Amino acid sequence: MSIKQIIQYEKGVKFMLGKYIGTMEPGWRLVWPIFQSYRKIDLRVKAVDVPNQEAITKDNISVGVNAVIYYKVQDADKAVLEVENFYYAISQLAQTTMRNAVGQVDLDDLLSQRDRVSENIRKIIDDATDPWGIKVSNVELKDIVLPEEMKRVIGKQAEAEREKRAMIIKAEGEVIAADNMSKAAKVLAESKGALHLRTLQSINDISSDQSNTIVFAVPLEILRAFESFGKKDQPQQ
Repeated sequence: MSIKQIIQYEKGVKFMLGKYIGTMEPGWRLVWPIFQSYRKIDLRVKAVDVPNQEAITKDNISVGVNAVIYYKVQDADKAVLEVENFYYAISQLAQTTMRNAVGQVDLDDLLSQRDRVSENIRKIIDDATDPWGIKVSNVELKDIVLPEEMKRVIGKQAEAEREKRAMIIKAEGEVIAADNMSKAAKVLAESKGALHLRTLQSINDISSDQSNTIVFAVPLEILRAFESFGKKDQPQQ
């Protein structure tokens, strides 16, 4: 007779003459040598690091993606009886599933909706591993590697988008300024003496700096009046 210890986060899958006879709970358990054997299964959450995979998006752009998968064993007996090496099987399943999932979305969706793509991968892997007694709790896409030429294209696109927004904001500001100037001109025109007061205020603001040169624009009517005075003063022949 042999005494075996099963730790709290483990379960033991027990066999009698090669036949499954039950699951061993945590604690000290009896195992008869030669006739009986067992295998410990860790029930804690584990992480599978999926290596970088080359995939082609729906719009035919080659990208490199890698991910990490979090899972735990729910049924220890199934994890032993239904699959030879569940850790290796999950890793291989994740690689093929990740390539297929990337191929179903465009590059823009892959970059902007990473959570949705990750959840799609998680659901597919979780459904496929249910017969193995495995529960996949989360899938996280870690890195999405783009070709260098695609990085330059995306950079130019982002720069053009920023310039577009800047021009729109500037145009909107000019429209608001023109509208305010139109309202101000209307008020000055309707208020007697307001234009002269505004002119005097502007002259006062400019004259505060001695380096400024003030140029007055003389209306054409005044110049024509001086011309008419000059013609009257000339002697008639």
